[in-house]
Amino acid sequence: MRVTLLGTGDTTGTPTVGCDCETCRLARERDVERTRFSVHVENERTGASLLIDFSPDFRYQFLRDDVPLPDAGIVTHIHFDHLDGLGNAFRVFDSLDVYAADETDPETGKSVAETVADDYHYLSTISVRPTTPLETVRICGLDVTLVPVDHPPLVCYGVALKDPETGAKLSITGDTSYAVPGRSREVLADPDLLLADAIVPAHLCSSHPIGGRHEGPDGVPRTFGTKHMTREGALALAEELDANRTRIVHVAHFYPADEAFEEPLAIDGEEYVI
Repeated sequence: MRVTLLGTGDTTGTPTVGCDCETCRLARERDVERTRFSVHVENERTGASLLIDFSPDFRYQFLRDDVPLPDAGIVTHIHFDHLDGLGNAFRVFDSLDVYAADETDPETGKSVAETVADDYHYLSTISVRPTTPLETVRICGLDVTLVPVDHPPLVCYGVALKDPETGAKLSITGDTSYAVPGRSREVLADPDLLLADAIVPAHLCSSHPIGGRHEGPDGVPRTFGTKHMTREGALALAEELDANRTRIVHVAHFYPADEAFEEPLAIDGEEYVI
């Protein structure tokens, strides 16, 4: 399983357009970036590849990192930075299966799958495959399970991917607070590689209107506001899941410059073979 981190940033990315903060300046100086979230997974046994989330930066990411176009895709939730790149399917694919959760979101009255189908009804190349969370499906030769996480007010899902022959496992938390349900933690557990959402370090929780939540035994918040983990929360979750290796993704430019490019925060273009 070859995993390429196409997009490791939050909704504005780093550098952020129009921003001259020290972190964005440093990113430009080092010629590194964090575009909007997307992960490419290639099954090297079969040659098939799977895309997790369709970043608005889709075209740029695929040209930059020169990875194969996916044979299938997954949409974890309907926020634009994870979905709106699907429009790039126009005249690029002959056909593309897109998997998304089939359970109704009380906030929208539709499932993620229904929203994707409605928003991209004009793309005849797209076939939306409604998928039941916590039920494993075979995609591109990999066993894939969507797991409910906590990203209010909308439903959102993490993803566990396992090679049925080698046992290699990739877990992706998706956009989530630290309050990942117990059953989802069980499915995500014991990955060779964990990609964990951590939008900011915990010490920035004081800048959020409602502060931090889900404090650990040391009193350090593991959730920033309501929707995303802190760096400390993501690392605590990684320890609980017994991850062999962890990369922090969905990273905002709000990280102070002296922390923004330190381990284990990921940048675009990282590649892992598990």
